[in-house]
Amino acid sequence: MIERRLSVQSSSPNELKFQTFSGIQHLAESRRFKAWFLDQFGVLHDGKQPYPGAISALKKLATCGANMVIICNSSRRALITMEKLRSLGFDPSLFTGVITSGELMHQYLQRRDDAWFASLGRSCIHMTWSDRGAKSLEELGLQVVENVEEADFILAHGTEALGLSTGAALPMNLDELEKILHQCAAKKIPMVVANPDFVTVETQALLVMPGTLAATYEKLCGEVKWMGKPHKIIYKSAMEMAAVDASDCITVGDSLHHDIKGANAAKIASAFITRGIRATKLGLMSRPEPGTGRDEHFEPWRPETPLSVW
Repeated sequence: MIERRLSVQSSSPNELKFQTFSGIQHLAESRRFKAWFLDQFGVLHDGKQPYPGAISALKKLATCGANMVIICNSSRRALITMEKLRSLGFDPSLFTGVITSGELMHQYLQRRDDAWFASLGRSCIHMTWSDRGAKSLEELGLQVVENVEEADFILAHGTEALGLSTGAALPMNLDELEKILHQCAAKKIPMVVANPDFVTVETQALLVMPGTLAATYEKLCGEVKWMGKPHKIIYKSAMEMAAVDASDCITVGDSLHHDIKGANAAKIASAFITRGIRATKLGLMSRPEPGTGRDEHFEPWRPETPLSVW
């Protein structure tokens, strides 16, 4: 059996209360929470296929009246994320909506009604994915530049390539991207990171994410605007979408730094899935090599699994 732990913060900011439940299903049937904020990678799926029990568990949550919102540090737009879930077999009608860090970034850059974003220029160094190019910059009125001297800010969507002015992407490794960060730091230009995750689950392997670039840039004394978990901006948007207060929410994730820390800061209850990115460090499993088959015990969403609540 896989032990899951869920932290529940009391109404007092200086006190934590702990409880133990027999499983996720039991907690759902208690109707303690009106809204469930669900991470996706490492919780619902591994990027290629849903985890065993995930789809049926969500259906059971829905029958218990759970208002479910996908809240994730993905650089993709919300609509693309929902289509991805549909392609993996999840029923979109079960979700109130999707909020991604990429969607928030897009909205803030497009509206520019926030003072910090209003002060940004229109020329950017674009760090992206090798297979996506600069498609996610449509409707933002930005000019992608390759010369740091021409850039007003850095936009970090991915960790595999440098976006080109033509809309194509030039593959680069992390060392090459970090050399560009050193040049940007010398110019003291700010960074907007569309995915604050350091790593994520990708078919049982761990993939380096833009948060790693952002952390490196901060070490170089660069200014970074983090658009997702663990920062309150994404939880605020999720609560507005679900029309609930913090005391009525629970967030489910597999990252202590992003999901659990972020939920605590927003005064939202949290459930820690131990079989996501922390599985190996917790000694719960050794990840098989891609293509060798799924570990039969990789079942983070079995509703009958014992659940420790604190």
